[in-house]
Formats: sequence, C-alpha cells, structure tokens
Amino acid sequence: MTPELSTPRLAALASAPPAPPPAEAPGRCELCAEPLHDAHRHLLDMEKGEPLCACGACTVLFDDQAAGGRHYRLVPDGRRELTGFHLDGPLWAGLGVPVDLAFFSVAETGAVTARYPSPAGALHAAVHADSWRRLAEANPVLAGLRPDVEALVVHRARGASEHWILPVDDCYRLTALLREHWTGFAGGDAVWDRIGAFFEEMRGEQ
Repeated sequence: MTPELSTPRLAALASAPPAPPPAEAPGRCELCAEPLHDAHRHLLDMEKGEPLCACGACTVLFDDQAAGGRHYRLVPDGRRELTGFHLDGPLWAGLGVPVDLAFFSVAETGAVTARYPSPAGALHAAVHADSWRRLAEANPVLAGLRPDVEALVVHRARGASEHWILPVDDCYRLTALLREHWTGFAGGDAVWDRIGAFFEEMRGEQ
C-alpha cells in the first residue's frame, strides 16, 4: 500500500519529472579493456558459451578462425533470411522442439543443439542426428552454417513462417528480449510485437 504524502514537499517531489539518468561510461573490450564504439563485434567464449564485446583491434586479431584456438571465436556479422526453406510438420516434429521459436547451432563435432527462448532464459535440447540430416538434405544451405557462431533461427509462432541464419549474438539478444517482456502463460501481445520488430530489424541489416 502506498503511504499518503503528508507534506507539500513530498507531494512536489512525487509529481516532479524524474531526473535524467547519469551518462553511462563507454563500454570496454572484454579482452583488452579498450573503450568500445556503439557498434562493435563479439567473440564467443567457447568454454563458457557466452558472447564477449570486442574492440576493433581484437576483432582483427581473431578474424582468422584459428587465432582464438579453442577458446574464442569471432561471431560473424552477416544475416540471411532464407527463402524457399523446406520445413514441414513432420520435419519440425522430428527436431523435438516443444515451442515454435527456436535456434539451432552446430558444433565442430557435428552435434546439433536447439535453444529456445523462455521466460527463464534459453532452454537447451540435443537434436537427434538423423533429424538434422533430413533437414539438411532438404535445405542444402545449412551445409554452410558456421559451427558454433551461426544459428538457424525458426519462427513459426502465431502463424509466422520465417527462417534465418543469424549470428549467435543476435540469438542471445532475441532470448533476452523475450525474457524481459514475457507476461502470463502465452507471453502477451507486447512480447510478440517486439519479436516481430526484431525480425524487421534483421531485414534492415541484411
């Protein structure tokens, strides 16, 4: 219960517009601590499975896929909407994902992991090798999926039929967006509006 405002001073403070937030300090590269520009690339920490912000110099350093060894991998910045992608009901059911929005990444070992956003964050599920093989045979574009740092993103929710190859940092951003704005059992209209806006943004950045 909100307490009553007992003095004119308190009432004036309550009705005053909020003070502007303090200016944020510029972000820093998570490898060398150099200041970052607003637009910057990411490296995937292969041990932790987390994206790290990288300055221009570190981006160049790790542009060679062998430079980071098994620890760091530069996340690409290309985005592709896939037209004519074949994913019918039986193929989708074979992938074993219980929701209609998910992304799939392939490890260098060939193992495929499905991640699907939820209010609690990204949930993981292993994809059966035969199911992925059938999908890849129907869609040869998947042969070019870069291990670990790119993902096939499938959006079938609410009548959508979208298929993308996106950098994994975009996938993490999509997961964070859903987690932040999800309400109730089905998410609410607001979160799906934001998801629609996310894919429109991707179209503008292809």
